[in-house]
Amino acid sequence: MKILLVQPRMSKSKPKISGFFSNISNKLLVPSLTLEQLAAITPPEHDIKIVDERIGQKINFNGGYDIIGISPFTPCVNRAYEIADIFRNKHATVVLGGHHPSALPKEAKQHCDSVLIGEAEYTWPTLLNDMKNDILQPYYRQNKTVDPKDIPSANREHTKGNYFIAAIQATRGCPNRCEFCAISYMKLGAIYRERPLKNVVEEIQSIPQSILFFYDASLTTNPTYSKSLFKEMKGLHKKFSCNGNVNVLHKDEELLRLASEAGCTKWYVGFESFSQKNIDLIGKKSNIVEKYVPTIKKIRDHGMDVIGFFVFGLDYDTPDVFDSTLEIIQHDLELNIADFYILTPFPGTPLYDRLEKEGRIMTKDWAEYHLDNIVIKPKKMSSEELYNGVHRIRKQFYSIQNIYKRPLNIFFSKHLT
Repeated sequence: MKILLVQPRMSKSKPKISGFFSNISNKLLVPSLTLEQLAAITPPEHDIKIVDERIGQKINFNGGYDIIGISPFTPCVNRAYEIADIFRNKHATVVLGGHHPSALPKEAKQHCDSVLIGEAEYTWPTLLNDMKNDILQPYYRQNKTVDPKDIPSANREHTKGNYFIAAIQATRGCPNRCEFCAISYMKLGAIYRERPLKNVVEEIQSIPQSILFFYDASLTTNPTYSKSLFKEMKGLHKKFSCNGNVNVLHKDEELLRLASEAGCTKWYVGFESFSQKNIDLIGKKSNIVEKYVPTIKKIRDHGMDVIGFFVFGLDYDTPDVFDSTLEIIQHDLELNIADFYILTPFPGTPLYDRLEKEGRIMTKDWAEYHLDNIVIKPKKMSSEELYNGVHRIRKQFYSIQNIYKRPLNIFFSKHLT
């Protein structure tokens, strides 16, 4: 069969943000690992094409495809539905999967012939076989935990040359279950698993790019595994960045040393808030606010940098949270790169269920769920105060005046990727 796999663009362009080096942390696009892994588990007799609209690739709606597979996040899902409807009008078979369709499969089914719910390692080959035998089912639910040995190395033959950075995954799942996180509440997503180190290392060795991004929810979930991985990566001449949590990064200097020796340049850390009440409310047990500053210092002492993420609109946030946050980030944390988001309740998360029950969800236009817009009623400030505050703090943080105050080594360091 002729198969098209699509990564849709955002359904609605994010608002233009002014400010020097605005959103610098997202400048280098990372490929869709999901689609590369789908290509890897597709039987070789099928012909595959991958289109990523985010990098300007165009979809040929007259390409004569037998199956179109689309994997959208919530802010991309309206565009995914648009693509699906066009293909279905041309009598092509459309399959939707990923976070949003898994959370709202009945909604997704209105725009496609079949919905893949949860992980796809076992259901996608079954679906293709059913399609070949003309017995396609409306829903395919992955109810069995995917064995980590069966998580495939990505097939990058269909995307090579398109990205400066390669995506890879060593572990899957996250046991932390933060209230707002769509990953751990996806079907079976909270079950943490580790791919065999041999498989991960062999995949890394096969990647032509010198820069990697680990898609793992956190490489600090099991420090023992990550240390073994970093030891194996030493000498592979790769630079990489990854996600980590404060509770481990704060205390495990052996992990930091090994990560640096392996080629780690940056840790992405969700600090979220400087209010411990907010942290406790969202259930992020890995975050202790008083450990933020020493965590960053220890990471930098080992030659790596930190990209911090903060969310606003949490229930204990008041209008003064923006100025106080900016002050702490610049003077205590001394972060070079940070990003600031508006609290967004993605379908399938406990946050969505709670705010829905409280009557605080203002819109279900999924195109607005891009983390830069107001979709909920804040508890202790107005919607206008929340929107204006987030955009103001981002503009101020990336103003030329504030950038000049930061250590210039971040821009010239050999670790910058």
